[in-house]
Amino acid sequence: MSTFVIFIRNQMHDAEEFKTYSAKSAVARGDHQLKAHVYYGAVETLEGDPADGVVVVEFADRAAALAWYESPAYQEAKQHRLKAADYRVIMVDGL
Repeated sequence: MSTFVIFIRNQMHDAEEFKTYSAKSAVARGDHQLKAHVYYGAVETLEGDPADGVVVVEFADRAAALAWYESPAYQEAKQHRLKAADYRVIMVDGL
């Protein structure tokens, strides 16, 4: 069963830190098998708090998603994301 990791950017604070995050997160992909379905396209909030940006990434299963998220390379990149913007990150199993 596929697992999706959803990044919801609430508010950007530091564009330079975000550039660093983007570069490091691309490297963190490494050999992890993932498929990006959404990458900061146009957002229209229909309910709830507005989102500044959204990313949706698909993994084969929960174990694969966690292996990527918990990898040293992504954890290093994540430090820059935390400095760059406020996010909600959600992991959800598909059908």
